[in-house]
Amino acid sequence: MGIEIERKFLVLDDSWKKLADGVFLRQGYLSSAPERTVRVRSEGNRAFLTIKGKTVGATRGEWEYPIPPEDARDLLDRLCEQPLIEKYRYRIPYQGMTWEVDEFLGVNAGLVVAEIELESEGQTFVKPEWVGVEVTDDSRYFNASLVRRPFSEW
Repeated sequence: MGIEIERKFLVLDDSWKKLADGVFLRQGYLSSAPERTVRVRSEGNRAFLTIKGKTVGATRGEWEYPIPPEDARDLLDRLCEQPLIEKYRYRIPYQGMTWEVDEFLGVNAGLVVAEIELESEGQTFVKPEWVGVEVTDDSRYFNASLVRRPFSEW
């Protein structure tokens, strides 16, 4: 079993945009229950099926498997809950860590979130100046939650 330890923050401004190029992602959920999520994601010419367990603190179980891009496209278009999550992801190295900034599109346009994956919940890190308030514990910011209640409806 894989473990994901991730902390999530709102982004203060767009100064981070000059630091990396974005990659377009489409993702959808076959299951978005809080106890378990099953996600399909296409990213460039790659695609994945990801299963995640319930989040406890900033930690949850995670299993991810590559799948053919054509299968991902079919699953996203035919079986996944709607609306799909569409966003640009920017991977930004900072102080020996990699921050992932997600700039959401569609019904979640206007939302920009930065995430950092850690080795342990107690691991220390330095926040870039463009990273603001932490929202790790606010379930509204979970991607699966943004399907049920998009940012445009807040």
